[in-house]
Amino acid sequence: MISITVTALVFGVIFLAELPDKTALAGLVLGTRYRASHVFAGVAAAFLLHVVLAVAAGSALTLLPQRIVHAVTGVLFLGGAAMLLLQKGEEEEEIKKPADHSFWKVAGTGFTLILVAEFGDLTQIMTANLAARYDDPVSVGLGAVLGLWAVAGLGIVGGKALMKRVPLRLITQIAALLMLGLGVWSLYEAVAG
Repeated sequence: MISITVTALVFGVIFLAELPDKTALAGLVLGTRYRASHVFAGVAAAFLLHVVLAVAAGSALTLLPQRIVHAVTGVLFLGGAAMLLLQKGEEEEEIKKPADHSFWKVAGTGFTLILVAEFGDLTQIMTANLAARYDDPVSVGLGAVLGLWAVAGLGIVGGKALMKRVPLRLITQIAALLMLGLGVWSLYEAVAG
């Protein structure tokens, strides 16, 4: 059974945390040079793999006593909020472009780029935390994958226009505030539970 509440919460947190990330910029760069559907296919597949790994890791955490899980996830959420608030503006990195524009070359480039860049990234760690926190791997996985795909789609199709209208700093602060709230709540449950 899928929890719409958990899915929506995870979507919002992951979406906001991923927007200022360099991989959103990488998708934007690839999307301006190659067919958007080819880029999205590769990027979406890589994000799906990352979410599956994160949810599996987070689900393994649920085997620990509940107080420990709440304490660990609380500290990690607070750390994630601090990382978002303290990060400097990331500069666009050079992206290796495929020699031809075939589906497999372009999708493969997008997949490889995201697979490498996102491994151990903040949103992957947050997804694992949320999977441990809610003990609902399907809802968490669905929310995380949809959030990542939404950012990828925005980045590939209209990232430049979005970033001109919504200040990146505001998006980062909202994501940090959400993580701060989740962290405080998790620590409260660890102490009170």
